[in-house]
Amino acid sequence: MDFNRVLLKLSGESLGGPGGTGIDETRLSQYASEIAPVVRGGCQVAVVVGGGNIFRGLQGTGKGFDRVDGDKMGMLATVINSLGLAMALRSEGLRAEVFTATPMEPVARYYNRDAAVACLEQGGVALLAGGTGNPFFTTDSGAALRALEIRADVLLKGTRVDGVYTADPEKDPSAVRYDELSFGEAIEKNLKVMDLTAFALCKEGRLPIVVFDMNAVGNLQSLLLRGEKTGTLVHP
Repeated sequence: MDFNRVLLKLSGESLGGPGGTGIDETRLSQYASEIAPVVRGGCQVAVVVGGGNIFRGLQGTGKGFDRVDGDKMGMLATVINSLGLAMALRSEGLRAEVFTATPMEPVARYYNRDAAVACLEQGGVALLAGGTGNPFFTTDSGAALRALEIRADVLLKGTRVDGVYTADPEKDPSAVRYDELSFGEAIEKNLKVMDLTAFALCKEGRLPIVVFDMNAVGNLQSLLLRGEKTGTLVHP
């Protein structure tokens, strides 16, 4: 697998460390130290981070929150996470810029595809926050949309498991991991690779997805610098 420009999707819960809530500075530092050598090795990396460690709009609806306002809160949570990861990346000596789907100057730059691509081409990391800027869309969908916009070669979904399985490996010890799948096979087997909107965008845009364990040290470098098979490849 040879990818020059990638969109890395990280879950908000992963930034919360073992507890999955708040922001774990150790995890931020770990992710930055994984991304830095990849960027220095010549790979262009854009990042989309979820916000579930701070607030998830859909969960709030069961507690009396309006879905639209709840999703707005979730979008703001992704901005906070992106700002934190950007600081960790700068500590690694990298240029890192946060772009938001809705105007938030001077907190971050308003997203513009050409400006984000320019950041990547100049050796920086572009953190694309705020989802799509609209309620009812997940950060998975935002990641798929941005990946297509910046013409990424692949969407990397960094999770806490090492790929796509026949069942949830954390619940079913007999689950078997797939090395690769076609979009058609993933749909036929009803495998939860990403949410349906995100998956449909990737399928239509013929954008491959790699699901891998981001928490395993060296995985990102194995995948992007050494071209090793890591995780599960879902391809057109």
